[in-house]
Amino acid sequence: MKQKEDKRHLRSAKTRKKLLEAAMEVFLQEGFQKATISQMIKKANIGYGTAYVHFEGKEDLLIVLMEDVMDRFYEIAEISFLPQSKPEAEKIIKHQAKSFLLLAEAERGMLRVFEQAIGVSSLISDKWKTIREKFIHRISDDVAYAQQKGLARSELNHELIARGWFFMNEMYLWEIVRNEHPYSVEEIANSITVLYVNGLYI
Repeated sequence: MKQKEDKRHLRSAKTRKKLLEAAMEVFLQEGFQKATISQMIKKANIGYGTAYVHFEGKEDLLIVLMEDVMDRFYEIAEISFLPQSKPEAEKIIKHQAKSFLLLAEAERGMLRVFEQAIGVSSLISDKWKTIREKFIHRISDDVAYAQQKGLARSELNHELIARGWFFMNEMYLWEIVRNEHPYSVEEIANSITVLYVNGLYI
């Protein structure tokens, strides 16, 4: 009985993976608005009934793809942040900012799809807001740590500072996705880090 259940779960996981891979291809090719779940089901070569067991529609599929991509961004935010000095903090922050923006370059295709979807789907827009808050919370913890260690200005609200830092990074992320600027990731990361660190750290 257990063996049958294991096989069923494995088959179900494979079907889900096939559908997500097909969805990514269709989204990248068609964009969010033109993409249809029918195209994805056809590309995955699975039955409609089977597909709808896993996902209600293209928004559900995109949310899973969005979570997968943004988890890679969040790994950067989770880099251990235990600096003992301002120069050490600056080095870590610059590395994070650069890694974040380089990943935006690497994931440009899917991020374009996310941006389209955020503009037209309240479900995707709400999901993006949730993802954004997760990043802000993590940054806020890092700022609070620096304040507790006497490295950063204690009179500043760590939550407000975290929001400002994330929004600055997010703005450049979307500009990179849209190819809207002539500056290198290195130059952007360096400039915003110097501005942020010198404004916050003592």
